[in-house]
Amino acid sequence: MKRVVVTGLGAISPLGNTKDELWDGLINGKCGIGYITKFDPIDHDVKIAAEVKNFDPALYMEKKEAKRMDLFSQYAVAASKQAIEDGNVNLGELDLERIGTIIGSGIGGIATLEAEKEKMELKGPGRISPLFIPMMITNMAAGQVSMNLGLKGSSMTITTACASATHAIGEAFRSIKFGYQDMIVTGGTESSITKLSVAGFTAMKALSTRNESPQTSSRPFDKERDGFIMGEGSGIIILEELEHALKRGAKIYAELVGYGSTSDAFHITQPDPEAKGASKSMQLAISEAGIQKEEVDYINAHGTSTYFNDKLESLAIETVFGEYAKDINISSTKSMTGHLLGAAGGVEAIATVLSIKNNIIPPTINYNTPDEECRLNYTPNKAVNREVDYAMSNSLGFGGHNASILFKKY
Repeated sequence: MKRVVVTGLGAISPLGNTKDELWDGLINGKCGIGYITKFDPIDHDVKIAAEVKNFDPALYMEKKEAKRMDLFSQYAVAASKQAIEDGNVNLGELDLERIGTIIGSGIGGIATLEAEKEKMELKGPGRISPLFIPMMITNMAAGQVSMNLGLKGSSMTITTACASATHAIGEAFRSIKFGYQDMIVTGGTESSITKLSVAGFTAMKALSTRNESPQTSSRPFDKERDGFIMGEGSGIIILEELEHALKRGAKIYAELVGYGSTSDAFHITQPDPEAKGASKSMQLAISEAGIQKEEVDYINAHGTSTYFNDKLESLAIETVFGEYAKDINISSTKSMTGHLLGAAGGVEAIATVLSIKNNIIPPTINYNTPDEECRLNYTPNKAVNREVDYAMSNSLGFGGHNASILFKKY
C-alpha cells in the first residue's frame, strides 16, 4: 500500500479567497456571515448567508472562459490553481495520465438553472443558452479543473449532499493508496446562495432565521442554535503518493491515513437517532489508520448548528471515544464559514490539516449557552494551542451519507 500526503491547499471561502485568509479568519474567530447580496431577499424569511466576497475570476481564467462556467466551477478552478501553485507542482514535468481530479458538489450549477428557467419563461425556449447544460451539470467543476490543468487521470464528481467533498477526498486517498494515481486534485465546490435554494432549505426549516444578528446566527452545539447558514466557496487539496512527493521535493502538510464511509439507511434528512452510521464512519477511519482512539487530538465536526445534527454527532463521538471524548478538542468552523454544503468538507479538510501543521485548534464561535445534550469540549470562542498529531474531519449528508477522514502529522 502507498502512503498518501497533502502537498497543496487552495481556498475560496466566506473568510477570504486564499488558504491564508481562511486560516487567519478561523484562528481569530472571524465570521463570514452577513446579509444576502446575491439576490434581493425581501420576500424570504431568511435574509443572511455566508457569501464569498471580492472574488475575481480574471485572476484565474480569461473573461470569455469564465462566462462559460457557472460560479461553482469558477470557484473550483480558482482553488485548484491555488493548490497547484501552493504545492509547487510543475505539471510539465509530471505524467499527467497519473494525475486525477475528484471534486465533490452537492447541487452544482443551480444559479445557471434558475437564470435559464426565468429566461425561458420570459422569452421562450428558443432563447435558452446552448451552454445551459454544460454549465449546470454537477460534474462540470471536475471537468473544468481537469481541462484547465491538463490532468488526464481519473476525473469524476462525488455527490453525497453535505458529505460530497469529504467523500471525494476519501476516494482520492484510496485511489492513490492502491496505486491507481500518483496525485489527485480533490475537495469540493458549491455556489448555491440563490432564490430557489434558500427558499428550499427554508421550507425544510433547516436554516437559521436570526436575521437581526448575522454574525451570531451560526452557533453549533449551543443550546440556542436554530439552523445552519448557507455558505459557498471551494476547498481543494493536493493529495500525492509519498515517494512521488519526495522525489519532486514537495513540502508536506500532513499525511492522510484513514477514511470511513457509511450510510444511516434511516431517513432522507434526519440522522439515525442512535448515531450508528456516524459512529461507524469514525471507527473505520481510526481502524484504517491503525491507531488507538486516544491518539486523536482534534475533530473538525460537521457541526451544522441544527438541533439533530449537533446532538447526534456529539453522541457519535461519545460512542466511539467513550470517556476520552471529553479530552478531545472539537470545533465547528461552520460557526465562521457557514455551511458550504458539498464544499464544506474541502474547506474543513484544509482547516484540519492546518491545525496539525500549526498546532492550533480553531474555535467554535458563538458558543454561549451549553446544551445538556452536547456535553463535549467544543473549543468555545477562542483558538487553542495544542500539539496535534492526529486530527479528524467529519461530514454528514442528507440521505444518510457519512464520511470521516483522519490526518496525521508528517
